[in-house]
Amino acid sequence: MPGTDFLQLTMADAPARGLADWLADRLRAAIADGRLPLGSRLPASRVLAAELQVSRGVVTEAYQRLAEDGHVAGRGRAGTTVVATPITPPPNGNQPGERRRERLTVPAEPGFDIFDTMRAVPARLDLTPGVPDLGAFPRAAWLRAERAVLNDLTPAAFGYGHPAGTPGLRAAVVTWLARNRGIQADPEDVIVVAGVAQAISLVARVLQRDGITEMAVEDPGSLGSRQHLQHWGLRTPPITVDADGLRVDELRRVGSPAVMVTPAHQFPTGVVLEGERRRELMRWASEGGVIFEDDYDAEHRYDRPPVPALRAMLTDQVIYAGSVSKLLAPALRIGWVLAPPRYRDALVDAKRLADLGNAALPQLVIAHLMESGDLERRLRYARRRHRTRRDAMIGAISNHLPMATVHGAAAGLHLTITIDGLDDVALAADALAHGVKTQPLSWHSQQRRQTGLVLGYAARTPTEIAEAVAVLGDLVRGRIRVTRRGRPGSREPAGTAGTARRGRP
Repeated sequence: MPGTDFLQLTMADAPARGLADWLADRLRAAIADGRLPLGSRLPASRVLAAELQVSRGVVTEAYQRLAEDGHVAGRGRAGTTVVATPITPPPNGNQPGERRRERLTVPAEPGFDIFDTMRAVPARLDLTPGVPDLGAFPRAAWLRAERAVLNDLTPAAFGYGHPAGTPGLRAAVVTWLARNRGIQADPEDVIVVAGVAQAISLVARVLQRDGITEMAVEDPGSLGSRQHLQHWGLRTPPITVDADGLRVDELRRVGSPAVMVTPAHQFPTGVVLEGERRRELMRWASEGGVIFEDDYDAEHRYDRPPVPALRAMLTDQVIYAGSVSKLLAPALRIGWVLAPPRYRDALVDAKRLADLGNAALPQLVIAHLMESGDLERRLRYARRRHRTRRDAMIGAISNHLPMATVHGAAAGLHLTITIDGLDDVALAADALAHGVKTQPLSWHSQQRRQTGLVLGYAARTPTEIAEAVAVLGDLVRGRIRVTRRGRPGSREPAGTAGTARRGRP
C-alpha cells in the first residue's frame, strides 16, 4: 500500500470512504500530541497527494477542515502552517479513592474565587462565556505596531506617565468610540484602566465618597460584576430584566441612586435595551440617577444593526466603560472609563492611588492598532469567525437540545439556553464530569427565576462546539428520562424524551 514518511501515514490504515476525514483526523492527532508543533509546516498538497497516491482534492479538503477548525492557516508561499493546538482530553475518570473534584467546582452559591477555580479545572471542551478566540490574536500586527512605537519613542516616554493614561491612547479611544459607538468625547474625559473590573472598583469607591452606598444591577446579570461591587462595599439590589431589557419601573420602586447596565448586549440574556426603556432610563438619570454603562459585547453583532451607547445620548449622568478584552485578549488588561465632569477628577485620583496608571507601552501599541486600521480589520475578521461559530452552536442546539430555548443569538460571544424544570447547577456539574465546561444561568441571578446554561462559542471550533452540545444533549435527555420515570403513573418509554416540543422539556 502507498504511504509516506510524513507521520508514517499509510493508506493501509485508511477507510474505503471518507479519506479526507481520515487524513484530517490523523493530522489533528499529530498536532495534539506534539508531532506537529506550533509553527511547523505541512507538506504541499500535491506532494502529499502524490506520496499517498490519492487525488490532490483529498489533501486539500483535509487541510481546509483543519483551517476551519483554526488549527492551521495558509501562509501563501510559506505554505500551510500549524497555528493552534487542539484541547487535550483529560485522563478518563478519577484515580481510585480520589474525590470527584469536578462536581465540587460547580456550587449553587459561588464564592468570590469561583472564576479562578473554574479556570483551573481542566476540560476537554471549554464553553466558558466571555472568552474571545485567543488563538486568533493578531500577533503579526501587534509586533509591527510594537516596532513602530519603539522606533518613535523618546527616552522620556519610559518614565512615569499620567495616571489617566497616555495621551496617545486617550486620543485614539475617543476616535474609536466616535466611529464605532457614536460617542462624542474629549481625551480629557478618558481614563485608561486595567479592564472593566478595575473600572468597577474605581467607580464603587468614588460613588461611596459621594454618599452612594448601593448600585442596582440587572437580574439576571453578571455574577462577576456584582461580586466586584459587593467587595467594594456597595449593596446590589436586583432589577428584573425581561425581553425588553431592564425594568425601569422596578428601578424606580427600589429607589437606588445608581444602576449598572449592559444595554447593547445584556449579559447573560443577550437582550437589547428597547427604545422606550432607554428613554425611561434616561429620564430616570436626568432626575438625578447615575448610570454605569458597561458596553459589553457592543462591537460583536451579526444579525441586527448597531445600538447606540447610552453615553452617546446622555453625557453628564453616564459613566461609560469598555475594554479590549473581547476585541483582542483579556490578558492585556486595558480598558477605559469615560467619566462625567463631576466624577472625572475623583476617578483620576482613585486610579493614581490604585497603581499610578497602566503600563505605557501596551497603551501605545493599542493606540497604533486603532489609528492604523488594524484593530478595525481585526474586528471585521472576528465577526465573520464568530458568526460561523455562533451558527454552528445554534445548529447543534437544534439537533441535540430541541427542548431548549435560545437567547441572545444576534450578537456577542455567547448564547444562553433555558430549559424548564432542570437543575442547571447539577447539569453543569454533570457536563464538567464529561469534559464540557459551562456556567449555570442561576449563578447570574439573585432572584432565581430561570434555569439554563450560558454557553460561550467564540473560543471553540465548529467541530468542538458540535461535540460539546451533543454531550449536553445526552445529559439533558438522561435527566428528562429519569424525571419522567419517577412520576406516579408515568408509562412514557425512555426513548421518547427527545421528542419534547421546543421550549418545554
